[in-house]
Amino acid sequence: MNLFAEMRSLIVTTLEQMVRDGALPEGLNFDPITAEPPRDAAHGDMATNAAMVLAKPAGLKPRDIAENLAGKLTGHPWVTAAEVAGPGFLNLRLAPDVWQGIARAVLDAGTDFGRGTLGEGLRVNVEYVSANPTGPLHVGHTRGAVFGDALASLLDFAGYDVTREYYINDGGAQVDVLARSVYLRYLEAHGQEVAFEDGTYPGDYLIPVGQKLKDKVGDAFVGKGEQFWLEEVRDFATEEMMDLIRADLLALGVKMDVFYSEKSLYGTGRIEAALEDLKGKGLIYDGVLEPPKGKKPEDWEPREQTLFRSTEHGDDVDRPVMKSDGSWTYFAPDIAYHYDKVQRGFDALIDVFGADHGGYVKRMKAAVSALSDGKVPLDIKLTQLVKLFKNGEPFKMSKRAGTFVTLRDVVDQVGPDVTRFVMLTRKNDAMLDFDFDKVMEQSRENPVFYVQYAHARVASVLRKAAEAGIPADEATLKAADLSLLDHEAELGLLRKLAEWPRLVETAARSNEPHRIAFYLYELAGDFHGLWNRGNEETGLRFLQEDDPATSAAKIALARSAAIVIAAGLGILGVTPAQEMR
Repeated sequence: MNLFAEMRSLIVTTLEQMVRDGALPEGLNFDPITAEPPRDAAHGDMATNAAMVLAKPAGLKPRDIAENLAGKLTGHPWVTAAEVAGPGFLNLRLAPDVWQGIARAVLDAGTDFGRGTLGEGLRVNVEYVSANPTGPLHVGHTRGAVFGDALASLLDFAGYDVTREYYINDGGAQVDVLARSVYLRYLEAHGQEVAFEDGTYPGDYLIPVGQKLKDKVGDAFVGKGEQFWLEEVRDFATEEMMDLIRADLLALGVKMDVFYSEKSLYGTGRIEAALEDLKGKGLIYDGVLEPPKGKKPEDWEPREQTLFRSTEHGDDVDRPVMKSDGSWTYFAPDIAYHYDKVQRGFDALIDVFGADHGGYVKRMKAAVSALSDGKVPLDIKLTQLVKLFKNGEPFKMSKRAGTFVTLRDVVDQVGPDVTRFVMLTRKNDAMLDFDFDKVMEQSRENPVFYVQYAHARVASVLRKAAEAGIPADEATLKAADLSLLDHEAELGLLRKLAEWPRLVETAARSNEPHRIAFYLYELAGDFHGLWNRGNEETGLRFLQEDDPATSAAKIALARSAAIVIAAGLGILGVTPAQEMR
């Protein structure tokens, strides 16, 4: 039940009747009409912009339309008052039984309350993490992993058919560096002293990999040149690193549907096929790019190269896909990878990149636009850096990783639930401060605790009801007389619950899962507020021991709040707490 969608439908139906009555001209477009919470809750329960958006095409004054519409809506049993504000906004007040019905809708639907049909089954590919397979995931990857995973869950909840995908960057020079680094650890496992030169990976995480290589091949590679071992060690080391990365992701609660290898694009004709597609559209040519202003990018050469005419699809400059020596640029396999996504029949693509990939946004959007003839949208979300603090000081790098704080460092400190929730307390493109001390505080200032505490409090209500012999089973709650929920604080909580389906749709449209975390914090605030008022006003307490009917209604309200909190936490990948320790 999406009350806001139903109210919008009622408003549109009323306007259509006004057209039939001759109060409005025919041919008006009702699509821009909204029904949403007013900016100031004191103005009413809902507001609509109908009169404002219809005035000009109708050739009428906004207030005249609004007053006419208000008169008709007040005759509906849901609407107790309709007031025209300002130049023509219309504020509506709804009958208490409309809000009371929300609790029953939540109880009937369970955690599927708010699950939408916005996606209409459209296939969406969400690619995230996609870290180089050269070591354990670091804290920056953690934020991208949480954001991407929550976004995928949000889209699934909103009715999309979602594929979670990890692009393994195993086709570049970095995997050769990994192989050489593992080889050094292999020699070390044979008792040799080794030195890690600049450009190699000195982290302790490669020690067991070197030992495993020794266990597999013995001394077959000792004293041999690269030509004898590089390829085999590269493949071995890459698989070992991917096993490590999969384990790291699993510790965070992230499970991918697809792991796609960049290496699979080379020597298979896939890169050539993608560029041939672009060539057939007149978008590939040989030319010399003008030198860029400021710092020269890695792929610029002052000589003729094979270029993609990306400016025809919104990019700032055309981009090289093949260097003058005939080797591919970094961009060429990325084009082929996205061409493969388009060929797999996805209706929309989402890439989650780190903030350092901002320069890649326009060229990738141009490539997908060209490859799909503008039919498949690509949304690229950038996740900003995370700053870690502990005991008031910056959290030091991981000795195991050698140069950075790992995902496991974070999860081991605070657990996956806290990690995931905190990573979503800021919008993805804003910097995030992660303070290990604050995220474990039991206070309102800690949003993780505040939301979990609300869910745990409801669980405690149910336990106490059972101890007191007050019926609170599912059938009793669904049959409760919800008209007994007539206090403004109770109605306020019901209004917040009614926003959930609309919030899910809004967050899914904008690909912004942080909105879920924000909403849960607000919902928890309304619930705690009602709980605290019950400490002073006994009539607001959830358990009324001498009045089973009132207890059932109030427990139904509490249970409804817990259901929505659980649904929201489920999208974020967080387990709802049954009690706080």
